[in-house]
Amino acid sequence: MEREKLHRENYANYVRRMATPSRYWPSLLWAFLIGGLISIMGQGLYHLYDHITEYDPAKISGLVAITLIGIAAILTGFGVYDRIGNVAGGGSIVPITGFSNAVTAAAMEHRKEGIIFGTCTNMFKIAGPVIVMGVFLSMLVGTVYWVISLF
Repeated sequence: MEREKLHRENYANYVRRMATPSRYWPSLLWAFLIGGLISIMGQGLYHLYDHITEYDPAKISGLVAITLIGIAAILTGFGVYDRIGNVAGGGSIVPITGFSNAVTAAAMEHRKEGIIFGTCTNMFKIAGPVIVMGVFLSMLVGTVYWVISLF
């Protein structure tokens, strides 16, 4: 017991010496700024599409989402989104662009294994759970709403 405790203390001291202290405030600031810029870009696209088309707001929102997903996928393909993520941290992960980046990066990483067993299979390792939970929660909320509407 004493030997194990000494080992844990030595390891904890080693980790404290080797670990670089995290800079919370600059990280939070960059996450806020980059995440905000992505959101501002989405709002700008919304206004642009509203101005140049006569679609209803739901269709315009869909166009904005498709555009942001496409931009993030292209930036991931060129390695730019990873550099943005290194600076922005969670600010680049939270919006829909982060999901696009995660799916695209997984697809690119395994493309050498072939289209089906490489790209498609590994791409859905990340997208699959999110899609399943989205569908499940939508069904659950819909069922609750239906039950409440019966009364």
